Amino acid sequence: MADLKLRDLRKSYGDVEIVHGIDLDIDDGEFVVFVGPSGCGKSTLLRMIAGLEDVSAGSVEIAGRNVNDIAPSKRGVSMVFQTYALYPHLSVYSNMAFGLKQAKTPKEEIDRRVREAADALQIQDLLDRRPRHLSGGQRQRVAIGRAIVRDPEIFLFDEPLSNLDAALRVQTRLEIARLHRRLESTMIYVTHDQVEAMTLADRIVVLRDGRIEQVGTPIELYDFPANAFVARFIGSPKMNFFGPDSLTNPPPLVSDSAATLGIRPEHLQPADGERALIEGRLELVEELGEYVLVHLIGESGNDFVAKLDSKPSAAPGQTLGFAADHRRMHFFDHDSGRRIVSPSNIESAEKGSGGEHLAPARFPVGSNTP
Repeated sequence: MADLKLRDLRKSYGDVEIVHGIDLDIDDGEFVVFVGPSGCGKSTLLRMIAGLEDVSAGSVEIAGRNVNDIAPSKRGVSMVFQTYALYPHLSVYSNMAFGLKQAKTPKEEIDRRVREAADALQIQDLLDRRPRHLSGGQRQRVAIGRAIVRDPEIFLFDEPLSNLDAALRVQTRLEIARLHRRLESTMIYVTHDQVEAMTLADRIVVLRDGRIEQVGTPIELYDFPANAFVARFIGSPKMNFFGPDSLTNPPPLVSDSAATLGIRPEHLQPADGERALIEGRLELVEELGEYVLVHLIGESGNDFVAKLDSKPSAAPGQTLGFAADHRRMHFFDHDSGRRIVSPSNIESAEKGSGGEHLAPARFPVGSNTP
């Protein structure tokens, strides 16, 4: 196991820089997830750590040593890719043992490591099979096992579940979480799926356009997003945003300043008359068993979603009103998108003079948060 430090890490292709000065510390034994939309640089960043991409500037330090010029095989990392990349003509056992054989590891040691990894992943009954006889989830576990047997200091996962169906994604995600608890290894996991990020990570790194937007625990990012981008990206369904023209009774922070109000769907509650903060025309109801998603269109034409315990009695086309606890409201600067107040300070801020004395947001952010 080892810690990882990235210092002013940059990647350019010709004159185009795509990773812009990343600074990040990952502790020994920590499970960190890189998350962000396609093209944000998360896989490139992971490949730079692995040594599969050259570093244009800055440094990658593993266990206190700069590994910029060290070959991937000598860095003490193992990587699990989106594609399983198994040798079709070899058995599961031989696929898992291949790298150790190339490194001339003693036969007895190879056998011990392969069987221990197979036991940890519950694939001990599959060791004699060929990849074509395995399901997608089983193939991915073999690929993970191949990484485990190398006994790396750091595990790297590049969207390993994207080729699996929904049920297998959940199952394999749980197996990866159990594996982390058992091995207590440093793991870095790349995904565009914020649900995977929320359920797996000790900390999440949200990336956009090659920069860190915010770093924090899943709950910190959910409750205290640094800006509107993080607020939209973390949470499913995503946070609703309202300007003053879309609110029936806008709070002073919105009506008296250039602020945008954000409210998560589960924090909207039905309300009538003067209690209604926002009104919308009912468009669609999704009944999902344990909860209902109500899709509406506000007076200014903005779409928003409410997450309720039961289906509303209103028919499509009718108007519904909603309120929200002030402690569940989020405010963001209309132009920059930055958070301008934290929920616990909204009540005192609303009693003030419209926003000029807003309390600073309390959240951990990356050193290069815009």
